[in-house]
Amino acid sequence: MLARCSFTRMSRFRLNGRLAIGLITIGLIGCQGSTDTAAQTTIHAEKSGKRLKVGVSIPAADHGWTAGLGYWARESAKQYPEIDWTIQDAKNPDEQINSLENMKSDGVDAMVIVPTESAAITPIAEKLHKAGMLIVDVSAGFSKPVADVFIEGDNVAFGRKSAEFIAQRLKGSGKIAVLEGIPCTVNTDRVNAAKEVFKAYPGIQIVAEGPGLWNREKAETVMQNMLIANPHIDAIWAADDDMALGVESALKSAGRDKNIWIIGGGGMKDIVKRVMDKDPLFPADITYPPSIIGFGIQAAAGMLHGDKKITKQFIPQHVVIDLDQVTPENAKDFYFPDSIY
Repeated sequence: MLARCSFTRMSRFRLNGRLAIGLITIGLIGCQGSTDTAAQTTIHAEKSGKRLKVGVSIPAADHGWTAGLGYWARESAKQYPEIDWTIQDAKNPDEQINSLENMKSDGVDAMVIVPTESAAITPIAEKLHKAGMLIVDVSAGFSKPVADVFIEGDNVAFGRKSAEFIAQRLKGSGKIAVLEGIPCTVNTDRVNAAKEVFKAYPGIQIVAEGPGLWNREKAETVMQNMLIANPHIDAIWAADDDMALGVESALKSAGRDKNIWIIGGGGMKDIVKRVMDKDPLFPADITYPPSIIGFGIQAAAGMLHGDKKITKQFIPQHVVIDLDQVTPENAKDFYFPDSIY
């Protein structure tokens, strides 16, 4: 059996997305001699004489990916019925800060946090951690190391792989537009990595750039303005699939949905299906499944299972999950029609 101690104190632990959930489960719990997390956590709760409480704080479901985040948070929490879970979403940083303060007042033992904005949520996360709270950070990192565990998809790979696809498909020459998300580590890593690739191709010009804020309607408006200002664009790099659909709406409204294409990311089932069907608007996609929240919930449950001070010695502080490029050749492997996202 692969045990938790086999990756002692690695500062950065890279997993393939398809293997991650099993390895994290074994890695966090395995050295106890069993992988039955529910049974072990029940024993801990009985010995302590109280039920464990965990708070989960995520962005509001204002687009497909965050809706998927909420769905997978609830599904993952069901695997640990012996723990009392509080799952709350927030529309903005102020709302999330209030939510985190309230959960602290309710006496939670740990928090799993997907920050609405990295910089804005870092101070409250640091305050909670200094007060003795176990903090698991998922997807969007804090602006400095605060969490006991940080679990993220490889957003640098996201930016690099999507940009390389564009550069190669354009044969190193063309005009592109870039749509960014909300300011956070996810957006920064994706955009900076993509731009590094584009710099290596002098024939590629970024003629327009703007914030779509992970939102379909906002991305549509931003793209409409880009199209007005730029009579010729060959391809659009969008940092997220929801924004990619907003881009598509703008292109169709302007009658410019021919001889142009879009690369988004996230692995939305609607986009993956169109890649599989060889839709010319969507030749490829990059995965970033919202089920990543389940890894954070596993981590919190696993660390609370035993003495968290001891457990922290045997787990990676930073888990990076590899992302896959979806093409017509492999899209069937990433298409889940019954998924919420």
